[in-house]
Amino acid sequence: MAAIDLAVAIYALTSKPEFASHHGLRDQIERAAVSVSNNIAEGFERGTNNELLMFLYISRGSAGEVRSMLCLFERLPLSGNLLGEIRATKLKAESCSRQLKAWIKSLQDSDFKGNATLMIRRGEQLR
Repeated sequence: MAAIDLAVAIYALTSKPEFASHHGLRDQIERAAVSVSNNIAEGFERGTNNELLMFLYISRGSAGEVRSMLCLFERLPLSGNLLGEIRATKLKAESCSRQLKAWIKSLQDSDFKGNATLMIRRGEQLR
């Protein structure tokens, strides 16, 4: 899952020594990255398309927060050796955001408005 891959990439990045003295920034981006997949899971477990949509929007917002913080990291002096890794991770966050947008659109365009779990069992595509 792309959202989990994003969180793994964020934790790999923030484990670097350059982030040791930036506890607040490190903690914030880690929480935002984990929030992407957690909100997808929570929305899906709620069972209805409207609730799933709400949590997908929240998840997309968290992906945007990760991207914003990565843009900040690019401009901070700590990023010198990490620019390539920061940019690659930002691409992962952008990919998550695009996938979430497509899933949201798919749900909004669907005539089926019932249980999200039933929708998947029926074979309709959500991603």
